[in-house]
Amino acid sequence: MRTGLQGKTALVTGASRGIGKAIATALAAEGANVVLSSRRQEALDEAAKEITAAHPGAGVLAKAAHVGDADAAAACVDAAVAEFGGLDVLVNNAGTNPYFGPMADIEPSAAAKTVEVNQFAVVQWTRLALRASMAERGGAIVNIASVGGLVTELGIGYYNATKAAVIHLSKQFAMELAPKVRVNCIAPGLVKTHLARALWENNEEEFGRRTPLGRIGEPEDIASAAVFLAGDASSWMTGQTLVVDGGSTIRSSIA
Repeated sequence: MRTGLQGKTALVTGASRGIGKAIATALAAEGANVVLSSRRQEALDEAAKEITAAHPGAGVLAKAAHVGDADAAAACVDAAVAEFGGLDVLVNNAGTNPYFGPMADIEPSAAAKTVEVNQFAVVQWTRLALRASMAERGGAIVNIASVGGLVTELGIGYYNATKAAVIHLSKQFAMELAPKVRVNCIAPGLVKTHLARALWENNEEEFGRRTPLGRIGEPEDIASAAVFLAGDASSWMTGQTLVVDGGSTIRSSIA
């Protein structure tokens, strides 16, 4: 697969672990410089050390920033441009889910936090990336949503509503930013991450049996899709949502 990512610079939010770390590692493997961002510098430094050890030729920068903090986000994007001269790929991956239960019972503070991190951060970081260099030099944006944004589900309805918003934001940005910047989205199914631990930790075998491909996802499954959408192989795609879920969303239509 031709990615054309050699020498490009990619910024990944929520990159200290899980899907974000796997995406940053996969981009580095393709020869991209990677900028890792999340809340805790110590965790980022550890992730950066692992990526550098695995891919010594890649440029790696770790810059802590709370994804919902506008000033911290701007400082992170500025650091990426200062270190590598520009920004070619943005992966909006950071997410949170502080509430489990009926949507009618969610407290305003939990709702606001979920929107800030999952939804508005996509707008915020996209704005910053455009102003930093993408508006002039072009690029690719990959937003990480969820299959929950396509279906209804008990317990995590409000989280899923913000992920549905990410899917729509991706379409809207794709229309507004074409042809210079491509914007696509990934909707992962259940993936073995810390954020989703409460869903899979005691039920992994059962979920695997209920999934057509026989297992829940690994972060690397999503990373492969992100590399595809960030690179040249998807150069005629924009505004699309790629579902990567082991077939879980089609299971009602199979034997």
